[in-house]
Amino acid sequence: MKIAVLAHIRHAIAEPFGGGMEAHCDMLCRGLRAAGHEVDLFAAEGSHDENLVPICAAPYDEVLPWRVYRGTSELAAYQRAAFERVLLKIGGGGYDVVHNNSLFPEIIAWCAQAGIPCVTSQHVPPFGTMFDAVEAARAQPNIGFTVTSHDQQSLWADRGCPDLEVIPNGIDTDRWVPAGDPGDYLTWVGRIVPDKGLAEAIQAARKARARLKIFGPVEDAAYFAAKVEPFLDGGIEFHGHRSAEHLRQEVAQARGALVTPLWDEPFGLVAAEALSCGTPVAGFNRGALSEVVGDCGILVKGGDVGALAHAIRRLGSIDRAACRERATSQLSIGAMITGYERCYAKVIAGARLASLPRLAWASSSSSTTELLA
Repeated sequence: MKIAVLAHIRHAIAEPFGGGMEAHCDMLCRGLRAAGHEVDLFAAEGSHDENLVPICAAPYDEVLPWRVYRGTSELAAYQRAAFERVLLKIGGGGYDVVHNNSLFPEIIAWCAQAGIPCVTSQHVPPFGTMFDAVEAARAQPNIGFTVTSHDQQSLWADRGCPDLEVIPNGIDTDRWVPAGDPGDYLTWVGRIVPDKGLAEAIQAARKARARLKIFGPVEDAAYFAAKVEPFLDGGIEFHGHRSAEHLRQEVAQARGALVTPLWDEPFGLVAAEALSCGTPVAGFNRGALSEVVGDCGILVKGGDVGALAHAIRRLGSIDRAACRERATSQLSIGAMITGYERCYAKVIAGARLASLPRLAWASSSSSTTELLA
């Protein structure tokens, strides 16, 4: 098939990734191509992809930082201009399906009206205009929606949208690989903001007398200055925002990974990457993290520093080979792509069976028929 993948434009799709959404988008494109599909990525200038179609001159966080312009008309207009360019391009035909990874709700309504097969991955809980767009279009046969966990599916179901399909995020298990005997340290990887729980991870590591290496971009400078920087001693180390290649080495050699969300995260890509390296997880049992980790980690009540310190001390009891097996069998890119292909087939068939007219739209791939067979 020929597939248009639409990215969120807060950050470029380039290493070091701004967050899990950007990493997921990169893996999605690579995984689809590995499965034999032709993929164009519609994303911000500066993204690194072999078939990039730039839709704005720069990621909006470089022009209109989210922490300052969140909810403003300026930020809304910047996004709208970018995605109107997308609509003109995909509306011209040539794509069998659109995979909407953008968090821009108008894409859903436009594809529904135009008869364009579209699958939207929901990376956030059901709120605001995105919920309204899903609710309005979910009965359309050419429109499909996915979430990354059963935890998220239940949130959407509680709001009256029970039919979102669960497709867990996949990670590259050929790159996130074990590295022999572990070292004497833990890792914490993520955006440095309060709801990621880094301050609590630091305090737990100190209580457990464990060395901790911290990696990630500082998105909240005041939080970093008050809650992180004063404690960077005694084995607590900040290593900055590093490439995936560097992180893979560090995580694989760690004796454990701390994953400490203080909100109900829809998935937990950092935890999946750690398991793929054979590295067990200690963290806070919020959102979908327990679905990702299973019995390959020790999760405690969110915010409980004492319990997390105790969990850190018990990480050696977890079989690292079992961690690797869980990742390769349940959390691989291949498993994710198989799930998405099933969703693509459903919306393509729905558009055909309902005889929906494609406005300026023409199928371009003979593999569409093979997938639907």
